[in-house]
Amino acid sequence: QVQLVESGGGLVQAGGSLNLSCAASVSGLSINLMGWYRQAPGKQRVLVAMITSGGSTNYADSVKGRFTISAADAKNTVYLQMNSLKPDDTAIYSCHVQLRTTLGILYPYWGRGTQVTVSS
Repeated sequence: QVQLVESGGGLVQAGGSLNLSCAASVSGLSINLMGWYRQAPGKQRVLVAMITSGGSTNYADSVKGRFTISAADAKNTVYLQMNSLKPDDTAIYSCHVQLRTTLGILYPYWGRGTQVTVSS
């Protein structure tokens, strides 16, 4: 009933840019927030950025000033513009949505992830 399609990952040199997108297909559900997490080799998955339905955003300290999250609500799509990329940004980036049913039940949903590799 829910499908997330992620795209935009790839290989880029340090200092370069990438733009990730995540399109959510939902039925009978609403989205409270969407965001991006990442997991680097040997590390736990951490929040990169999130945006709520009201437009409030939150960023990890490590990406503030470099990454920008935005959303196209009508298309249930979230973007992550990543500039000034560093090798430490190398990770699998996963789209996350918080869904709400018509009865008010909240639950999370995760995309399969897209690889971002930043070379030095």
